[in-house]
Amino acid sequence: MKGPGILWMLQTAAGFSLAGPLFFLAANYLFAGRYAWGVSFLFFGLLVLYFPTYLVNRIGGPRAWVRRRLGRGGDDETEDDSTAADGGTDADRSSGTDRGSPLERLRSR
Repeated sequence: MKGPGILWMLQTAAGFSLAGPLFFLAANYLFAGRYAWGVSFLFFGLLVLYFPTYLVNRIGGPRAWVRRRLGRGGDDETEDDSTAADGGTDADRSSGTDRGSPLERLRSR
């Protein structure tokens, strides 16, 4: 069984650390009978709790970061496929002048 990953744990910890004070205020207001303020703090606490997960989903996870760092995004792969159809890149690869990503050079060894 696969457990939660380290990134999920970091997201949850960041969410709880940001939303914890809001939940505390919500509880205080709800117990004091100020329901409008209590419900609003509870609502904003739930939004802030989800914010780190939203941010990571918006910018991509670690695999997307590595792919972007190595220059292997979706647009680059389609360019590589279109240039491979020319037949000119096969000669360049065999002569060793391939200027691909470090991962591609490692795979071609």
